[in-house]
Amino acid sequence: MRVISKTRLRKFWETPGCEDSEGPLRAWHTHVSHKSVAWHSWADVKAEFGSASLVGHCVVFNIGGNKYRLVTRILYPSQKVFVLKMMTHAEYDDDKWKEDCGCYEPPPKKIKRVTVKRKKRGA
Repeated sequence: MRVISKTRLRKFWETPGCEDSEGPLRAWHTHVSHKSVAWHSWADVKAEFGSASLVGHCVVFNIGGNKYRLVTRILYPSQKVFVLKMMTHAEYDDDKWKEDCGCYEPPPKKIKRVTVKRKKRGA
């Protein structure tokens, strides 16, 4: 799986008071990014992370002994995991994050590439 983006994880563990999330977040990132990990459905995720939850179209991982929550959107066909939001358990319980993350919005549709034909010079 390809995790997008590690920068969001780093910003969170550099937040004052959340420094203890660095180890668990690095471990999660290393595991999920490993070339042997290939999830094709929610069942595959649940088999590896039994405490993960499905919230609409988002997958929420418990991090650091359930002290933190990591909200992601997984696009199985392209093997990408988008990091949407990191938060404390208390912030998670507020439920304000669901709208911010778009968990109940449909997954993005595949974008078709459009080929533009150019006129030949001198024609």
